[in-house]
Amino acid sequence: MSLIRIPRRALALPAVLLAAALAVTACGGHDGAAGSGTSGDRAGSAGQDGSAATPAGAHVTVTPAADRTGVSPGAPVRVAVTGGTLAAVTVTPNGKASDGVTPVAVTGALDPARHTWTSDRTMTPGTSYTVRVTASDAAGRRSQTSSTFATAAAAKVNGVTPTPLNHAVVGVGLPVSLAFDKPVADRAAVEKALRITTSPAVHGSWGWLTDPTTGIQRVDWRPDGYWKPGTTVTLTARLSGIDTGGGRYLRRDIHDTFSIGTARISYVDLRQHTMRVTENGRTVKTFRISGGRPDYPTWNGRMVVMEKQSTVRMTSASVSIATSKDSADFYDEDVKDAVRITTSGTFVHAAPWNSAVMGISNASHGCIGMDTADARWFFDRATRGDLVITSGSTRATVDKANGYGEWNLTAAQWGALSALG
Repeated sequence: MSLIRIPRRALALPAVLLAAALAVTACGGHDGAAGSGTSGDRAGSAGQDGSAATPAGAHVTVTPAADRTGVSPGAPVRVAVTGGTLAAVTVTPNGKASDGVTPVAVTGALDPARHTWTSDRTMTPGTSYTVRVTASDAAGRRSQTSSTFATAAAAKVNGVTPTPLNHAVVGVGLPVSLAFDKPVADRAAVEKALRITTSPAVHGSWGWLTDPTTGIQRVDWRPDGYWKPGTTVTLTARLSGIDTGGGRYLRRDIHDTFSIGTARISYVDLRQHTMRVTENGRTVKTFRISGGRPDYPTWNGRMVVMEKQSTVRMTSASVSIATSKDSADFYDEDVKDAVRITTSGTFVHAAPWNSAVMGISNASHGCIGMDTADARWFFDRATRGDLVITSGSTRATVDKANGYGEWNLTAAQWGALSALG
């Protein structure tokens, strides 16, 4: 199949339309695949130069040549025929890659005249591949050719962690996110290998970010506006064999589907010291809260629930506030019902030590504190991808890469962060 490039601002295809698109671009192995010829079929194998003069008269050339080793994972596979046409081409891996990774099959496309077939994706490093070709001569007689080559093993690798995963149901603010273990130099090559399809169709864009707290680089796909509940989203990332820079390769493809659940958006007013929780546009609870005090104000802006933990140890030293126990700002607490909304350490959590000032004043070191029962209610309800929108703070708007802060950018500003211009 041909990989369809996603423009910087693209219309994500509904799943049913994607299936139709893939059917149109299908090639090789489905019509006249190797082993399905008539009784007149004949077989041959490619020579040292990758060519084979078949008994039926069609002359096939395969690149890389037969038995070649150390082939770059990014090199194209090309099959050409003279004296006939190509009926089918497959490029399949032989077993596991040298590092144990399950390798990918290589897809490609025939030219209109069916004289050449060219791959449209990268290959898994350290893998043996077999090319099988079925060709027909001018008289319609079919012949089969096969050859094998091996890609070079990756001396250096790059890992990638996708979010979300495993058919999750998430909130309306969660982008599709791919976080890389090492920086990516060739961002365009990676982005060209990514595809988002949705049902119903949704406009959106990829954008590149570096988290200011962790230094982790990632590429996210964000729709122009919040997701609509009930939307189904599929990520297809054909990453195996992409050199992210300096010979550091990605080794695996990613394919996963998730869906959008309740539109849960909480509005925090740091002047009124309240948090109003809405679900699908309807207010379901309003809580008294205490935000960050004047010398440690809470971020302004749109933040997204990243994770939640029933107990989190929070220390002043971990966020560079105070390391000495003699400091008035020192703390070391096991905090209950903690819902994280930034990488830098902003949570919505239970803060019984501030109960006397809930709804009256801001007394925390930047988190949003609640009474114990209220925090438990919010914790039980919160889902990764829910939005928490704060206003009324003296602090700046949260950075676009601090957690999933990209919702603080307009759609145009976000689209400008694509590597594809």
